[in-house]
Amino acid sequence: MIEGFDLSAFVAATLAEDMGAGGDLTSAAVIPANAVLTAVMDSRDPVTVAGLPLAAAFFRALDPECAIDTLVAEGAKVPAGTDLMRITGNARALLTAERSALNTVQHLTGIATLTRAYVDAIVGTGAILLDTRKTLPGLRVLEKYATRMGGATNHRMRLDDGVMIKDNHIAVAGGVTAAVRAAKAAGLHDVVVEVDTIDQIEPALAAGADRLLLDNMPPPLLRQATALVADRVPTEASGGVNLRTIRAIAETGVTYISVSRITQSAPAADIGLDFA
Repeated sequence: MIEGFDLSAFVAATLAEDMGAGGDLTSAAVIPANAVLTAVMDSRDPVTVAGLPLAAAFFRALDPECAIDTLVAEGAKVPAGTDLMRITGNARALLTAERSALNTVQHLTGIATLTRAYVDAIVGTGAILLDTRKTLPGLRVLEKYATRMGGATNHRMRLDDGVMIKDNHIAVAGGVTAAVRAAKAAGLHDVVVEVDTIDQIEPALAAGADRLLLDNMPPPLLRQATALVADRVPTEASGGVNLRTIRAIAETGVTYISVSRITQSAPAADIGLDFA
């Protein structure tokens, strides 16, 4: 379903974490073994939806015969009160899977919803929103999937997925020029270089940088930087970006804006599962 993600292993590990060795003691004691439950997953907030196929996988893991009707598409922007999914199956199984399914959908939908707010804030500027590697350990593929559902473009997935020379690399290498030349000498391509000052731009470009990450520059400085670059390479604004500042940043002419908040700070969406 999601490239590079082992859904079966994730579902199994998550259910094992929640059920422990003894399983769902409450459902086993209170719910008859052959009871059937029909429930509806719905959103109490306006949201951009992400994670419903994962929720379905949790329910089917414990009741392979359950009937699931997905009512909205992934990435859909829906109002509060929208029914997202209807599930009918063994009551014990569905109630045991409920928390794992909801936790996943709430988290991913929260990310997609916040991402969509950032995307909407820069509509018409031409700038492209990127996510970052600032994700929860073990959940990067899922969280980056959620940002895509919210309309962002994925930045590099892993350290082996692209070259990004940052300030600490530059400091250890002995400067921007030395760092970029070393990357190029190693046969690396699409080299992104972080620059903190206007003075670093020309040395980075002269050494062969393929993209510039303009770090923590306010809009006036970003305008100066993009004018100096003059479309020779793509530019990326990063640092200090929030919903109050992103529009002004986008209007400076940068190609990309990377935002860690969409994965680091997204609140969980208010989504529930209720007896129908």
